[in-house]
Amino acid sequence: VQVMESGGGSVQAGGSLTISCVVSGINFGGWNYGWFRQTPGSDHEFVFVASILYDGKGSVYADSVKGRFTISRDNAKDTLYLQMNGLTREDTGVYYCNRVNWPRSARDSWGQGTQVTVSS
Repeated sequence: VQVMESGGGSVQAGGSLTISCVVSGINFGGWNYGWFRQTPGSDHEFVFVASILYDGKGSVYADSVKGRFTISRDNAKDTLYLQMNGLTREDTGVYYCNRVNWPRSARDSWGQGTQVTVSS
């Protein structure tokens, strides 16, 4: 399984950003997927952000992002998305996608991630 995250960047607090993850080497539409992040001060821990069922019909969010972030997927494009609104400095970090054992446990090795930096 290979993943390629993209779409990160720098944004001011209160702004929005959408990141993407293209998955290859697996039947993407048959698996649940999620987003995780490493933030400054997290000691390189991968922290759960959100996950979505294989068919897109259910999702789970960390309390810290609930109401601000939306996870979605396009199985025809083998792509996972994370729309992030109302960004705060606490959202700064490197974001990774991964297959999940529902709903919060990552199961594969990690990709290179995409950097999101929020400034005030």
